[in-house]
Amino acid sequence: MTKFDLLTRRSVVIGALGAVIAGTLAGAGGAEEGGDTGLIREDWFLASAFDLGADLRLAASRNKRLAVLWEVNGNPLCAETHIKTLGDAAIAAFIHARFEIVQFDAAGVRDITDFDGEKLPEKALAAKYGVRMTPTLQFFADTTDAIAAKPARQREVARLQGYVEPRHILAVCRFVAEKAYDTMPLRDYLKALPI
Repeated sequence: MTKFDLLTRRSVVIGALGAVIAGTLAGAGGAEEGGDTGLIREDWFLASAFDLGADLRLAASRNKRLAVLWEVNGNPLCAETHIKTLGDAAIAAFIHARFEIVQFDAAGVRDITDFDGEKLPEKALAAKYGVRMTPTLQFFADTTDAIAAKPARQREVARLQGYVEPRHILAVCRFVAEKAYDTMPLRDYLKALPI
């Protein structure tokens, strides 16, 4: 068997796993197919205004923080995040009480208005923020004050890239919710936790 055959076989297996996971989620409570994007969507996610500034102001009016979850249709790691993390009632309740999650398709074409007023298709906005893998979860400051003047990556207070275990996602959500980023780097915060 050649390297190409192994890669092809691996792609088929991963694709099939994604289909199985997506099929499993279709019957699970709390998650649904995401309309025209095909993404798995939790029923408590914020219906985005497709304007990050407006989404952030709405989150702030609800005493919550804004986070953007970047995913792509069919990615088994995105599905795993919905199953293991967002499918855990206690973790989902903690996140939902403190955050408004907006879900975007990293390969999508819907136009989104960024904090600085620039209107871009989802995939271009993902590139602007350096989103190179999915899932990626971005956490933003709690106000729009001066956020537009900062470079895209400096608008975030924390980021999770790729599949992350549920307890680590929960720890980062606590870091952001407590505004611990004002006093220490995420790495130091995580080292101090008994994880």
